[in-house]
Amino acid sequence: MSVSPWQLRRAAHLLRRGGVIACPTEAVYGLSCDPLDAAAVLRLLALKQRPLEKGLILVASDAAQLDPFIQPLSADMQARVLSSWPGPATWLVPARAETPAWLRGTHDTLAVRVTAHPLMRALCTQFGGALVSTSANPSGRPPARNAISVRRYFDARLDAILCGALGGAARPTAIRDARDGTWIRPA
Repeated sequence: MSVSPWQLRRAAHLLRRGGVIACPTEAVYGLSCDPLDAAAVLRLLALKQRPLEKGLILVASDAAQLDPFIQPLSADMQARVLSSWPGPATWLVPARAETPAWLRGTHDTLAVRVTAHPLMRALCTQFGGALVSTSANPSGRPPARNAISVRRYFDARLDAILCGALGGAARPTAIRDARDGTWIRPA
């Protein structure tokens, strides 16, 4: 990991204060913010030009960080989901009724992942919880695969960019529905 402990602490501090940052993930750079800060999430959506109705992905360093947002999983769902984590697998799981609409969009599910990417894991741990993670690009444009592309897309409108290596995946993470295993976005 090429980020210093100071940079990691600073990024977590910025996130707690409503910041939007970019950092590498499994396949592309992502934009992250505090999922419970409505203003930060709406700012992130505006930067991406992404409609609220689509919903967002939450990433975590461990499954317990997702508990405040998702309903307890049935044994079948738990077996499907936990066998793929940590790793580049995003799952749609039933959201708690109190999970904000700015995260779920118009869905009764929430997209979640326990990441294996060392920098993203460290950031979630330093922050103390799950974070929004969505590709760092305006809607309709290719996802950024390096910090220079992030800067070109968003210039000085981000609070920080954590530079580091991508996780080696060729494409953004696969998305599956945990209720029945249906592929939403294939690997």
